[in-house]
Amino acid sequence: MMLRMVVRDCLYLNWALPAAAVPEPPAPLRYQRHPWNGRDYIFASVLLFHQDAIRLAAIPLPRLGYPQLNARFYVLDGEGIPGVLLHTMLMPAWVASGVRLMARQPAAGASLDFPRPSRDAAARSWRWRAERHGTLTVRAWVDSPAVGEGPRLGTWEETVRYFQDRPRGYAVCAGGLRRIDVSHPPAPVWPLRAELDGDGLLRRLLPFAGPETDGGSAAWPALHSTWLTPEMPFSFALDLVPSVPVVQHLPHPAAGRVASPVLRSDVLLPSGAESGPQAVLASAA
Repeated sequence: MMLRMVVRDCLYLNWALPAAAVPEPPAPLRYQRHPWNGRDYIFASVLLFHQDAIRLAAIPLPRLGYPQLNARFYVLDGEGIPGVLLHTMLMPAWVASGVRLMARQPAAGASLDFPRPSRDAAARSWRWRAERHGTLTVRAWVDSPAVGEGPRLGTWEETVRYFQDRPRGYAVCAGGLRRIDVSHPPAPVWPLRAELDGDGLLRRLLPFAGPETDGGSAAWPALHSTWLTPEMPFSFALDLVPSVPVVQHLPHPAAGRVASPVLRSDVLLPSGAESGPQAVLASAA
């Protein structure tokens, strides 16, 4: 079944995390590892966006839209194809149960209050808020392209491509690893700076066992990069590949390591090629 939708005002919050501080992904997935300051790092993101006009590709109506937050890790699959592993998907409760049932994705109900920067471009800043057994608040504003803490991935454009050019998405649901193939045209981005408040929810979105703070919890690193994609149409298939049983396995060695710049011809698609930034966006971006 082929679906189409438009993702609007998608905020990317990206972090570089020590590879040793996150649980290994299910086989055959492996993290893309990047050496930095003597250690291997992997990337994780939280995306906050409005999913709009979701519909069957062959039927223009009816259409459905709602806000969503998803948290993902960046991986390579058994064929070496770049993808994302969705760990958590938050959306309004009225749609979460349907996503779990029909798309078999890790969806949960939450209170989401997201702005529409593309409709209010003159604002000095925008504020996002998500709440589910904890709260995450983000304030962001337009700034010049910049990369913060973590490995360098080349130019700003190459950094954006690294996170967005992901033609495959994976999610663990009901004991199986499910794959969805996604395609989308290139889309412009707005470079942003962001401030986060309330990491109680963030710790539930992305498992991370980093160095502890005085309070005994893992200290989150500073953001690696942040931007907003005002609009991106894309399509995805829900039933291309059957569910694959999740296999427990030992941590992968350096086979997943990728030296910077990361945009190697044998790993990532060339710029402009159809691919999916949101990968498993089966209800999302």
